[in-house]
Amino acid sequence: MPISRTRTVTAAAVAALTLTLAGCSMDTTAPADARSDARSDGKSLKGATKTVRATTVTPEAPVDCEKAKCIALTFDAGPGKDTPQLLDTLMKERVPATFFLLGKHHVVKYPKVVKRISDEGHEVANHTWTHRRLDQLNRNEIREELELTQQAISKITGTEPTLMRPPQGRIDDEVTAVSKELGLAQILWSATAKDYSTNDSALIEKRILKQAGRDGIILLHDIYDGTVPAVPGIIAKLKDRGYTFVTVSQLLAPAKANPGEVYRP
Repeated sequence: MPISRTRTVTAAAVAALTLTLAGCSMDTTAPADARSDARSDGKSLKGATKTVRATTVTPEAPVDCEKAKCIALTFDAGPGKDTPQLLDTLMKERVPATFFLLGKHHVVKYPKVVKRISDEGHEVANHTWTHRRLDQLNRNEIREELELTQQAISKITGTEPTLMRPPQGRIDDEVTAVSKELGLAQILWSATAKDYSTNDSALIEKRILKQAGRDGIILLHDIYDGTVPAVPGIIAKLKDRGYTFVTVSQLLAPAKANPGEVYRP
């Protein structure tokens, strides 16, 4: 059964989520709703300004996505051989991103790249150990998929992620329960280039630009040959449209992602 929404979403955002998500009917939270709830609870962005080294992409002051036209750039299933090139682009453009990292053949294979992602101010998140569909596993198997990646990332960066993205966007009540136990919020998306199906960078760029919207979460993969070359054009054109790039956590601020909760634009 597909996930249902209790809050209003645009038809474009719904259409952009191309996968039918498994499991029982489940509420999702939009970034704007998370921010609104946090502000009504008295949370504020004030006082969060921090000194930033020139070697990071982190902004000197927090971005207020109630005022700015924000969008989050996210990358799944890396790091890969092209991730350093991607990081060069992001540093040049001063664009932060969220990386949902895959454990067994990626985090373990590229520990220096994982450390660089973290050191340069990007958000490091969990995309499981071996990319198995979590909704097809039992609770112990789900926990292992997520916990092994938590441990591997923490060993490199010193910090465990607080966000996860389920492979194929597939979740159910068991996945939610384990995610909550491990302190992980579940992050879906609103724009995808289906870059697993094409190496045409121009097509990847076109698909993302067509689906991009305020408070959107862009899904790309830094492991496919056409994706990283498409990123400079995506960034340039979205900046021209007035977008401010943020991490997923910055998109939700002043709210903090609640473990187990499902976030989707």
